[in-house]
Amino acid sequence: MRPLIVTEFVSLDGVYEEHSPWRAPYDPDDGPFKRDELFASGALLLGRTTYEAFAAYWPTATGAFAERMNALPKYVATSRPGPLGWNATALGPDIPADVQALKSQPGGPLLLYGSGTLAQTLLRHGLVDELRLMVFPVVVGHGKRIFDTLEDLPLTLLATRALGAGVLLLTYGPARP
Repeated sequence: MRPLIVTEFVSLDGVYEEHSPWRAPYDPDDGPFKRDELFASGALLLGRTTYEAFAAYWPTATGAFAERMNALPKYVATSRPGPLGWNATALGPDIPADVQALKSQPGGPLLLYGSGTLAQTLLRHGLVDELRLMVFPVVVGHGKRIFDTLEDLPLTLLATRALGAGVLLLTYGPARP
Protein backbone atom coordinates (compact mmCIF):
# COMPACT_ATOMS: atom_id res chain seq x y z
CA MET A 1 0.00 0.00 0.00
CA ARG A 2 1.39 3.38 -0.95
CA PRO A 3 1.63 5.90 1.88
CA LEU A 4 -0.08 9.29 2.00
CA ILE A 5 2.18 12.13 3.11
CA VAL A 6 0.71 15.51 4.02
CA THR A 7 3.04 18.52 4.10
CA GLU A 8 1.83 21.87 5.47
CA PHE A 9 3.33 25.30 6.13
CA VAL A 10 2.07 26.47 9.55
CA SER A 11 2.76 29.26 12.02
CA LEU A 12 3.73 28.46 15.61
CA ASP A 13 0.05 28.69 16.54
CA GLY A 14 -1.00 26.29 13.78
CA VAL A 15 -2.34 28.72 11.16
CA TYR A 16 -2.09 27.23 7.67
CA GLU A 17 -4.24 29.60 5.66
CA GLU A 18 -2.90 30.00 2.14
CA HIS A 19 -1.55 33.31 0.86
CA SER A 20 -0.90 34.62 4.38
CA PRO A 21 1.63 37.45 4.57
CA TRP A 22 3.29 35.82 7.60
CA ARG A 23 5.35 33.30 5.69
CA ALA A 24 9.06 33.68 6.00
CA PRO A 25 11.01 34.25 2.79
CA TYR A 26 12.35 31.21 0.97
CA ASP A 27 15.47 29.85 2.60
CA PRO A 28 17.99 27.83 0.57
CA ASP A 29 17.89 25.11 3.24
CA ASP A 30 14.22 24.45 2.37
CA GLY A 31 15.11 23.58 -1.23
CA PRO A 32 16.75 20.18 -0.73
CA PHE A 33 13.91 19.03 1.54
CA LYS A 34 11.15 20.11 -0.87
CA ARG A 35 13.06 18.64 -3.84
CA ASP A 36 13.63 15.29 -2.14
CA GLU A 37 9.99 15.19 -1.05
CA LEU A 38 8.69 15.86 -4.57
CA PHE A 39 11.07 13.47 -6.34
CA ALA A 40 10.21 10.63 -3.92
CA SER A 41 6.49 11.00 -4.69
CA GLY A 42 4.42 8.99 -7.14
CA ALA A 43 1.48 11.41 -7.41
CA LEU A 44 0.16 14.67 -6.00
CA LEU A 45 -3.09 15.03 -4.11
CA LEU A 46 -4.45 18.59 -4.08
CA GLY A 47 -7.48 20.60 -3.06
CA ARG A 48 -9.02 22.72 -5.80
CA THR A 49 -7.62 26.06 -4.57
CA THR A 50 -4.06 24.72 -4.35
CA TYR A 51 -4.48 22.94 -7.69
CA GLU A 52 -5.54 26.18 -9.41
CA ALA A 53 -2.61 28.13 -7.93
CA PHE A 54 -0.13 25.42 -8.93
CA ALA A 55 -1.64 24.96 -12.40
CA ALA A 56 -1.32 28.69 -13.03
CA TYR A 57 2.40 28.64 -12.22
CA TRP A 58 4.13 25.30 -12.79
CA PRO A 59 3.36 24.58 -16.46
CA THR A 60 5.49 27.58 -17.51
CA ALA A 61 8.23 27.10 -14.92
CA THR A 62 11.57 25.58 -15.91
CA GLY A 63 14.12 23.32 -14.27
CA ALA A 64 14.15 19.81 -12.86
CA PHE A 65 11.72 20.61 -10.03
CA ALA A 66 9.19 22.06 -12.48
CA GLU A 67 9.61 19.11 -14.84
CA ARG A 68 8.90 16.69 -12.01
CA MET A 69 5.96 18.75 -10.75
CA ASN A 70 4.45 18.84 -14.24
CA ALA A 71 5.02 15.15 -14.95
CA LEU A 72 3.44 13.73 -11.80
CA PRO A 73 -0.19 12.64 -11.97
CA LYS A 74 -2.43 14.88 -9.89
CA TYR A 75 -5.66 14.01 -8.09
CA VAL A 76 -7.87 16.94 -7.16
CA ALA A 77 -10.59 17.11 -4.52
CA THR A 78 -13.17 19.45 -6.02
CA SER A 79 -16.89 20.00 -6.11
CA ARG A 80 -16.67 22.53 -8.95
CA PRO A 81 -17.71 21.29 -12.36
CA GLY A 82 -15.44 21.65 -15.31
CA PRO A 83 -12.48 19.90 -16.81
CA LEU A 84 -9.08 19.81 -15.21
CA GLY A 85 -5.90 20.13 -17.22
CA TRP A 86 -2.28 19.79 -16.16
CA ASN A 87 -2.27 16.00 -15.91
CA ALA A 88 -5.04 16.06 -13.27
CA THR A 89 -8.03 13.89 -12.45
CA ALA A 90 -10.93 14.98 -10.25
CA LEU A 91 -11.74 12.75 -7.30
CA GLY A 92 -15.36 11.68 -6.84
CA PRO A 93 -17.74 12.94 -4.17
CA ASP A 94 -16.54 10.34 -1.61
CA ILE A 95 -13.04 11.73 -1.12
CA PRO A 96 -11.95 9.32 1.65
CA ALA A 97 -13.01 6.28 -0.42
CA ASP A 98 -11.25 7.60 -3.52
CA VAL A 99 -8.07 8.32 -1.58
CA GLN A 100 -8.18 4.86 0.01
CA ALA A 101 -8.45 3.41 -3.51
CA LEU A 102 -5.44 5.48 -4.65
CA LYS A 103 -3.45 4.27 -1.66
CA SER A 104 -4.13 0.67 -2.64
CA GLN A 105 -2.69 1.16 -6.13
CA PRO A 106 0.97 0.48 -6.86
CA GLY A 107 3.35 3.40 -7.07
CA GLY A 108 5.26 5.88 -4.99
CA PRO A 109 3.82 7.87 -2.11
CA LEU A 110 0.88 10.22 -2.55
CA LEU A 111 1.97 13.73 -1.57
CA LEU A 112 -0.55 16.30 -0.43
CA TYR A 113 0.83 19.84 -0.62
CA GLY A 114 -1.04 22.46 1.41
CA SER A 115 -4.77 22.02 0.83
CA GLY A 116 -5.54 22.37 4.54
CA THR A 117 -9.23 21.49 4.38
CA LEU A 118 -8.46 18.32 2.42
CA ALA A 119 -5.66 17.48 4.87
CA GLN A 120 -8.12 17.81 7.77
CA THR A 121 -10.59 15.47 6.05
CA LEU A 122 -7.93 12.84 5.42
CA LEU A 123 -6.55 13.14 8.97
CA ARG A 124 -10.08 12.76 10.36
CA HIS A 125 -10.54 9.53 8.35
CA GLY A 126 -7.20 8.05 9.43
CA LEU A 127 -5.77 8.05 5.91
CA VAL A 128 -2.58 10.05 6.57
CA ASP A 129 0.55 7.99 7.10
CA GLU A 130 2.90 10.91 7.66
CA LEU A 131 2.20 14.54 8.59
CA ARG A 132 5.04 16.97 7.88
CA LEU A 133 4.62 20.40 9.44
CA MET A 134 7.00 23.14 8.34
CA VAL A 135 6.62 25.41 11.36
CA PHE A 136 7.50 29.07 10.70
CA PRO A 137 8.71 31.23 13.62
CA VAL A 138 5.68 33.52 13.89
CA VAL A 139 2.47 33.65 15.91
CA VAL A 140 -0.39 34.87 13.74
CA GLY A 141 -3.22 34.84 16.28
CA HIS A 142 -6.00 34.33 13.72
CA GLY A 143 -6.80 32.34 10.60
CA LYS A 144 -7.51 28.75 9.70
CA ARG A 145 -5.67 26.30 11.92
CA ILE A 146 -4.67 22.82 10.85
CA PHE A 147 -6.18 21.13 13.90
CA ASP A 148 -9.32 23.30 14.25
CA THR A 149 -11.76 20.64 13.10
CA LEU A 150 -9.96 17.64 14.56
CA GLU A 151 -10.48 15.91 17.88
CA ASP A 152 -8.76 12.94 19.47
CA LEU A 153 -5.94 12.69 16.94
CA PRO A 154 -3.08 10.86 18.63
CA LEU A 155 0.21 11.32 16.79
CA THR A 156 3.75 10.07 17.26
CA LEU A 157 6.72 12.34 16.60
CA LEU A 158 8.89 10.60 14.01
CA ALA A 159 11.55 13.24 13.32
CA THR A 160 12.57 16.86 13.72
CA ARG A 161 14.79 18.90 11.45
CA ALA A 162 15.84 22.56 11.32
CA LEU A 163 15.44 23.91 7.79
CA GLY A 164 16.94 27.37 8.27
CA ALA A 165 15.48 30.85 8.87
CA GLY A 166 13.99 29.48 12.08
CA VAL A 167 11.75 26.98 10.24
CA LEU A 168 11.41 23.63 11.97
CA LEU A 169 10.20 20.51 10.19
CA LEU A 170 8.17 18.27 12.51
CA THR A 171 7.26 14.86 11.12
CA TYR A 172 4.43 12.88 12.75
CA GLY A 173 2.80 9.55 12.14
CA PRO A 174 -0.35 8.03 13.58
CA ALA A 175 0.08 6.80 17.13
CA ARG A 176 0.06 3.02 17.22
CA PRO A 177 -1.55 1.27 20.20
